[in-house]
Order: sequence, then C-alpha cells, then structure tokens
Amino acid sequence: MSGIVFFRTERHDSVVEFYTETVGAEVWLEQPDCTVLKHGNMLFGFCDRDATDDCGILTFVYDSRAEVDEMHATVGDAAREEPHENERYDIYQFFADDPDGRTVEFQAFLHPVDL
Repeated sequence: MSGIVFFRTERHDSVVEFYTETVGAEVWLEQPDCTVLKHGNMLFGFCDRDATDDCGILTFVYDSRAEVDEMHATVGDAAREEPHENERYDIYQFFADDPDGRTVEFQAFLHPVDL
C-alpha cells in the first residue's frame, strides 16, 4: 500500500521546480492540473488552485549530517536557520521555506533508524 499527500498551490510551476531542481524529487505522475512528485519512498503532489495549502511540514530524511549540510547549501536563501542537533528528537536538522511559504524540513537521525 502507499499514499500521496496533495497540496493546493498558487505557484505550481515554481513549487514543482523547487522540489525537482533544488530538493531532487522526481516527477512521478503528471495530471491536468496536478503534479505528483517522488522523493525516496515519499509521494506528494501539488495542484494548481486559487489558494495555497501551507499547513504541515514536508520532511526529507537523509542518511547523514553531511547530506543535510549539502541540502542547506543547495537551498541557499530558502533556509531559515543553520543545521543543528535537536536532542529532543535525536536528529540533525534545519527548516526552509518553499516558494509558497510552506515549511520544509531537512533532517538526519543521529542514530540509525530503520526506515
């Protein structure tokens, strides 16, 4: 079984470009006004609408701190903060904003987790 999380967006093309060109997601399915993306085992879609869903957080999980640091450099000015350890959740992380202002998190678990 699998699932897809969909978001309404007023900036379809720039949002899809951010997730494909910057984050490294792949287009999984094109529909008339929706694009479904795939990043690892995560499927998420953006549908061109008159309003934007900006609730929730899209979290991308990496295997190492180095990969999180690399993503921090890649997202550039979209990053809200420097990567740092979050002891409460045992992760290394930072938050950024996508072109719609949606919260995006990049993280690595500090201790191996079977995903």
